[in-house]
Amino acid sequence: MAVLHPQIVHFAIALLFVGVGFRVLSLLTRDRIQFISPAATTLLTLGTLAAVLAVMSGDAAHGPVEAMPGLRPIVTEHEQWGEWTRNIFLVVFLIELTAIVLRKSAVVRYALIASAAVGVVGLFAVFQAGEHGGEIVYGYAGGVGTRSGNPEDVSHLFLAGLYQQALSDRKAGRLQEAGRLLDQAAARFPDDVEVKLAQVESILLDRKDAGGAIGALQSIRPPVENRPLRVRHAMLTADALVATGQRDGAIAVLQQVVTEAPNPRVQQKLDEIKQQAPVSQP
Repeated sequence: MAVLHPQIVHFAIALLFVGVGFRVLSLLTRDRIQFISPAATTLLTLGTLAAVLAVMSGDAAHGPVEAMPGLRPIVTEHEQWGEWTRNIFLVVFLIELTAIVLRKSAVVRYALIASAAVGVVGLFAVFQAGEHGGEIVYGYAGGVGTRSGNPEDVSHLFLAGLYQQALSDRKAGRLQEAGRLLDQAAARFPDDVEVKLAQVESILLDRKDAGGAIGALQSIRPPVENRPLRVRHAMLTADALVATGQRDGAIAVLQQVVTEAPNPRVQQKLDEIKQQAPVSQP
């Protein structure tokens, strides 16, 4: 069940929020909208079942995630809030069953009020469980690349980590570190044109080696059918040519792209270069 945990969790969240909302609405509308109360019971029942399954699937999924350094505390908190959610809505489910048994009694309304009140408390637990789950995924990459068991997904995770860390290092002024990371990415993924272009960008921005960037770009041949990659290649080539004082060459490269198929970004870059004063080569 581990692989199904994200899907089950999202169903549980949606069903419980809507179910509690319907239960509150049923108390406000009284008997004016007949289907609201039965709908609330149905949604809360399904949501509680989903919460039970979410805890079960989460227990099955947490092993590999907890093994990652630094994740055990946040995973434990996520599990605790998930269990609280399950337990609270099991109480709501029992209250709903009681209301069904007492549907002809004068006290049924008090049972429904109790269901709504406990349900609202339960939604706080749902929010906390969801927030901690999101932190695991988006803050620590817990489960990312490993959930499917596909080695290629781990490679995607590794590449994403290298690229994002390189961007962070560049922003912080650690240009040598950024360059080393993108060199590592290019060595690990030698057949990936996008990775090669990212490395060229690093040569240009991090090493300030425009000549080296031009040489690297000449060895890269983006697929003819992949226009976004061809545009990126042309833009990097133009930047490198401008950096080496070859303004006319940069204009020619971009003009060819615009002639083949107009592109606002390329046209903007072309206009900017045309407005620049020519720079003589040393």
